[in-house]
Amino acid sequence: MASSAGSAPPQQPLFRAVASSTRQIYQLLKCISFSPKVEVQLTHEGIRFAADHSRVMQGVAFLDKTLFTTYNLAWPSDAETMPRFQMNLPALLEALQIFGATDAAARAAKTDNDPFRSNVRNYRPDAFSHQTLGMPGTCCLVYEEPGSALNVILEESGVKTQCNMVTYTPEAPDDIPFDRNDLHFKMIMQARWLLDSLSELAPMSPARITVFAMQNAPYLKLSSTGAIGSASVDFSNGRELLETFSVMEPWVQTFKFDLVKSASEAMRIASKVSFRGDGQGVLSLQFMVEMEGGTVSFLDFRFVPYITQEDDEPDSESDEEG
Repeated sequence: MASSAGSAPPQQPLFRAVASSTRQIYQLLKCISFSPKVEVQLTHEGIRFAADHSRVMQGVAFLDKTLFTTYNLAWPSDAETMPRFQMNLPALLEALQIFGATDAAARAAKTDNDPFRSNVRNYRPDAFSHQTLGMPGTCCLVYEEPGSALNVILEESGVKTQCNMVTYTPEAPDDIPFDRNDLHFKMIMQARWLLDSLSELAPMSPARITVFAMQNAPYLKLSSTGAIGSASVDFSNGRELLETFSVMEPWVQTFKFDLVKSASEAMRIASKVSFRGDGQGVLSLQFMVEMEGGTVSFLDFRFVPYITQEDDEPDSESDEEG
């Protein structure tokens, strides 16, 4: 006689989501791959991935539930806390490349030697891509219970692969504070203009980049000085460049160039960027990425500036940011 335990229905996982393609997930997560560790928070609206670099740079990629064909989270919607864990981001990206994201990864590899390449053609599928050929494929994310592994199940053309990603207790660092009620300036422009400006400054091998936001011309200025020389890029207050322009108070802050450059992948795939600075000197870059099917996803980066009185001191002290 069969035991009653054997007839019990299988326990539903805490979280399960299915996507018809891994390409879009890969593209968004690749933008915050400047840190090997990422903190994941599961919510009823989507999955939040946050990467942190020495508490001076933070990148957040939010995968909205609309990116998934199935999205279930067995957690009270009114709970004070949501499920959170930490995991290895390079391992997750490697798993996503097994099938569907291989095409995107191959195209992205072409830009490794030119990190400032424009986004105009970088992610268009070619004639032999999986997307063009119509190859079916799914990606299923399963999180059984708090403390368990994150299971990534990929299936394409009848071939199924399961990768179990080890999760860890999150270190629970606070988000870099950004005061939206104390904005000193806000500008919205096409993301490729910001990417192009960094490509103009990069040949000088700069250690720092200074951002000037002014109420009069040149309105927005990016300046850098390196071992080879100095360079600057000015933005005119015109609709062809700055779609939104608002400067409440003049704002000048200096940041580590390599950290800002770490957001180049987001600049490459995004259509627009919201460029903001608050009274504490924190710089916020929020990118709007147009996804397949007409949906929109956002990437949020925050940067902590150099302390003003240290600006003229040797880099050896301030390089604690790196």
